[in-house]
Amino acid sequence: QVQLVESGGGSVQAGGSLRLSCVASGLIYKYNVMGWFRQAPGKEREGVAEVSTDSGFSYYADSVKGRFTISQHNQNTLYLQMNNLKPEDTALYYCGAGVWRSNRQNLSPTEYNYWGQGTQVTVSL
Repeated sequence: QVQLVESGGGSVQAGGSLRLSCVASGLIYKYNVMGWFRQAPGKEREGVAEVSTDSGFSYYADSVKGRFTISQHNQNTLYLQMNNLKPEDTALYYCGAGVWRSNRQNLSPTEYNYWGQGTQVTVSL
């Protein structure tokens, strides 16, 4: 079992910044990929960024490249630095943990085994 707890969400104006955190506990050592996903009302959950905790390789959605940065502190804490936020970034943001495998589909929720409860990010004009 793995527990994931997100924090750091809030309300900001467009152009502002937020830093999300995800603290993992339990059998997290069994999972070597962690990522951030988001889901807006009426939309499907979409991948934002993910990182291999073994190699450090990271992958970003085109919509956030150059604005968001995923990072990790040991295997238990994951961050998402979000700069130059836009109203379309408004969503509930989730942290996920999974296993990196060959032929995986990048930023796909189906590649993940555990999820946190989410933290809300709201960006206004």
